[in-house]
Amino acid sequence: MEQVVLISNVTCPDCGHESAHNMPENACQYFMECPNCEALLKPLAGDCCVFCSYGTAPCPPVQRGRECGRPEDQAH
Repeated sequence: MEQVVLISNVTCPDCGHESAHNMPENACQYFMECPNCEALLKPLAGDCCVFCSYGTAPCPPVQRGRECGRPEDQAH
């Protein structure tokens, strides 16, 4: 089984500030405030969360090949 990355460096699309964030293992994080310019980051169209849009690693559910926030035993 492949190792899941739990820390992602998120880059603000407004000011370019990069900061490391712990990702929740079984949930999406739809919004995040930039610690530098206080812009509210939202996922880009087609992405499930801010980590998938602006991070160096996608969220853990996507890394595991599932939809973000969907429990393992729930059918698609």
